[in-house]
Amino acid sequence: MTDRLQIEIFGVHGIGEVRPGADIAALLQYADIRNGDIVVVTSKIVSKAEGRIREAPDRVKAIEDETDRVVARRGDTVISQTRQGFVMAAAGVDASNTDPGTVLLLPEDSDASARRIRSGLASRVGVIVSDTFGRPWRHGLTDVAIGAAGVTPLADFRGRTDTHGNPLNATVTALVDEIAAAAELVKGKLDGVPVAVVRGLAHLVTDEDGPGVRPLVRPADEDLFRFGSRDVVFARRTIREFSDLPVDPAAVRRAVAAGIAAPAPHHTTPWRFVLVESASVRTRLLDAMREAWIADLRGDGFTEESIAKRVKRGDVLRAAPCLVVPCLVMAGSHTYRDDRRNAAEREMFVVATGAGVENFLIQLAVEGLGSAWVSSTMFCRPVVREVLDLPAEWDPMGCVAVGHAAAPPRDRAPRDPQDFFVTR
Repeated sequence: MTDRLQIEIFGVHGIGEVRPGADIAALLQYADIRNGDIVVVTSKIVSKAEGRIREAPDRVKAIEDETDRVVARRGDTVISQTRQGFVMAAAGVDASNTDPGTVLLLPEDSDASARRIRSGLASRVGVIVSDTFGRPWRHGLTDVAIGAAGVTPLADFRGRTDTHGNPLNATVTALVDEIAAAAELVKGKLDGVPVAVVRGLAHLVTDEDGPGVRPLVRPADEDLFRFGSRDVVFARRTIREFSDLPVDPAAVRRAVAAGIAAPAPHHTTPWRFVLVESASVRTRLLDAMREAWIADLRGDGFTEESIAKRVKRGDVLRAAPCLVVPCLVMAGSHTYRDDRRNAAEREMFVVATGAGVENFLIQLAVEGLGSAWVSSTMFCRPVVREVLDLPAEWDPMGCVAVGHAAAPPRDRAPRDPQDFFVTR
């Protein structure tokens, strides 16, 4: 780019109402589109052309169906992550500029939509599919790119220096978002102009369709704000199938830091977390626990078939790439002259340990990791202490399987809080 660069942006008028099955490229055949232009198309007309229209007297259900993960919720406002990875209000479900009683859903694959439009245009152009997003910490909306073809999505300045010679370590400019926002200045929601042409950026137009907007979608493990503060507790889900992706040890240690931030009696620290990072130790531990479990079940009179089914439940621990054993330590506890108060003292420490484990599990979810808390170590504490070489005063309080979920967890059955409290 030079200081002589000039950009022209103008809207394409006369497109009219777009119906399912419409060919958007054909609708633009009479527009002034030249080689090197970038055509910015509002996602609403793409959704209409692709039949992404839903009869939805209840918009809430449509939002639920399009939501992969709820990030935050306040009143009727829901910030959702869509299946495409976008984090936006109402999962992109829009009730504006569509017939009453219907809503528009985002295109299934906006990059593919951009490629189809581009292939139907005679000129060598770039195509951006845009939609309106809010921004954390800032009022107001702006258009961003949710699909692209034939245009460079990012400008990476890392490794270069500024005019003062300072190194640029984090500067990556979202070019397609900037173009989408600029194009919205001549479109507007109320003007009936769903397409704009940006001229003067031919150097960003590519011969190939390119990667689309995928490079702009931040992966979960890089997202510092993955969960909204009001919904972070609900982010924790029990995961029973893990992928083979490795677990970042630093993420697990950050989860431990969250665990030991839980409240505890007498200003004590009753938590210890055993990180079973050695594969051989993990196998030895799980084998010993299984043998202890089988011995107990045989003593209870279970059949071998029933025992095999029950033992199989422990496979979640073997499949996880990382295991953590939380332990209760009664150091700092008080001793009383009667069993009643001594029992209450231990219960206080058990509750504190549970709070620490819950903090640990929630932070794992914030880190983008799945987990399953299995209580089996509590049934064979001597075995666990021996294999892991733990002090006699450490009480293993279950085992946490940690890893990346192989698939999104199933939705919870709805629970009404009214069923779980009483007032006095």
